[in-house]
Amino acid sequence: MKDSANAALYESQTKIYPREVSGRFQNLRATAVVALLGLYYLLPWLRWNGRQAVLFDLPARKFHLFWLTLWPQDLIYLTALLITAALSLFFFTTLFGRVWCGYACPQTVWTEVFIWMERWTEGDRRKRMKMDQAPWSLDKARRKTAKQFFWVMFSLFTGLTFVGYFTPIAELSGKVATASLSGWESFWIFFYSAATYGNAGFMREQVCKYMCPYARFQSAMFDRDTLIVAYDENRGEPRGGRRRSTDPAKAGLGDCIDCHKCVQVCPTGIDIRKGLQYECIACAACVDVCNEVMDNMGYEPGLIRYATENSVVGKTSHIARPRVFVYAALLLAVISLTGFSLATRTPLGLDIIRDRNSLYRVVDGGRIENVYSLRIINMDNEAHTLAVAVTGSVEMSVETEPATLTVDAGTIEAVAARISAPADVQAGGQDISIRIYTADGKLSVEEPARFMAPAR
Repeated sequence: MKDSANAALYESQTKIYPREVSGRFQNLRATAVVALLGLYYLLPWLRWNGRQAVLFDLPARKFHLFWLTLWPQDLIYLTALLITAALSLFFFTTLFGRVWCGYACPQTVWTEVFIWMERWTEGDRRKRMKMDQAPWSLDKARRKTAKQFFWVMFSLFTGLTFVGYFTPIAELSGKVATASLSGWESFWIFFYSAATYGNAGFMREQVCKYMCPYARFQSAMFDRDTLIVAYDENRGEPRGGRRRSTDPAKAGLGDCIDCHKCVQVCPTGIDIRKGLQYECIACAACVDVCNEVMDNMGYEPGLIRYATENSVVGKTSHIARPRVFVYAALLLAVISLTGFSLATRTPLGLDIIRDRNSLYRVVDGGRIENVYSLRIINMDNEAHTLAVAVTGSVEMSVETEPATLTVDAGTIEAVAARISAPADVQAGGQDISIRIYTADGKLSVEEPARFMAPAR
């Protein structure tokens, strides 16, 4: 009794052997895979103004994105990027369903490449299934070894490229060639390689079905007007096999010939004829293979197609819906505000630290002097010569060491500033503002500070 209960509750995972299919949507997927992986692998090698175009330089705390250099002070832009990504996901999911999963998700993209390598080395679906069931032989060992070799090398190349976004890729490649990688560089290369190998080589659809949170909350963004991969049950049922010359109407059959090809091509192994399921990644492999079957049978294509639930049952679909407008408005607002902020961003930063050794001192002429340390950050891609000015309740003067402030591109300079006020300045503390600016006045930044004077 106990064994039968366990059999009912647990089932071993059956390996999925996706069948190769061609068609409009699979050509689009292949194009997306090549374009996205090409972008991932080539982007670190692009140069911009004598440096790597995209580099997240963590030791220097600088993030280079072509012409733009971001600093830790610009963390707000990372927040804006994450909000934009989330809103984009909500917006496009509401309109087009899981199009991200089917065409652009890293798990989908890398898994597709691993399946390509598997087909090159082990053959089509039928040959792979037969080989896995057969006892070990020289041919089987040779093919399996070749597959593992390609998988491992491709994974290592992926891991190397990933680390190349944080350590200059040319420098990193030289370290690999001379076996002089640091401990952390080695760790992250092998860690990301192992993640790629495990996710795309072995877990595959298990990541989509059991690990990805998107599959679980996508239904919150779906409605009956969301585009999904749908099986036209009214047209396809009752399903059944028949000869090509058979008239389905006279035989009492629908257009579905129950060939199971839609199941064989599915990378997650579902039967789309059972309706919308969270495991469906909307890759449209079943659409292409079903259209091929319909064409061979002389039937109209589209038994399985991209459609909305309303259109499948003959109702009118509505693209313009309240949630679409809300997501679009929020997305446009975030993108516009971020773009405006970047366009008007001043690439200068100023941190002010008072001298802690003394609050004030009296200098020649009875003037009261405070000493500050100015930490000037040049976030621009060119050097700037700067001047310092101070404003307060009385006329004040400022002297810096060095007197001429030239800050190179992408550097931080610490400058000592002595600010003095007349002897009759208000006792105690008062608010002042310290401003740094370029000679042409195009760039400037101002920060508040506190000036201290003796009590009388």
